[in-house]
Amino acid sequence: MAIDSGAASAKHTAGQEWCEAHCAAVPLVDRAAPGLRIPADLESLDLVAGFVLELGRSGRLSGSETYRLRLAADELATNIVMHGYRGAPGAICVDGGFTADRVWVRFADDAPPFDPRGGMKAPDLEVPLARRAVGGLGVFLALTAVDRFDYELVAGRNVSTLTIRRGHHG
Repeated sequence: MAIDSGAASAKHTAGQEWCEAHCAAVPLVDRAAPGLRIPADLESLDLVAGFVLELGRSGRLSGSETYRLRLAADELATNIVMHGYRGAPGAICVDGGFTADRVWVRFADDAPPFDPRGGMKAPDLEVPLARRAVGGLGVFLALTAVDRFDYELVAGRNVSTLTIRRGHHG
């Protein structure tokens, strides 16, 4: 089953094969049909949000579960665009699916290898905001918002999967 928002259809191009080849490299029994392939630019992030919202509806997530998945997906996609490709042209493949107890969204990209979990640590809330180091908070929020985060380097490609277990509250 493909999850597709109307806005995303405009960017479903011949890149569908790219998604099939790159996302299919990660075996998942419950893998849904391919989602969308978008340019790695800030203008495309709304397509990711629409995709995740539709996936949440289709997978019967609660409002708070959908919010958590969207928060994590927005942050991950933004990091791929801003820090992964660093302004160079590229693409992001987004697909997802659901089972009776979980909903997942997966990103695949050809940016330099990067596991977002590396160096991630909780912010020190005792340090005043003005003195805190810049960066890392978004990744921390994203990866703690979901019930599971998986990262693999598959054939030189970053593959990140965010999972929310339906009815699970952290």
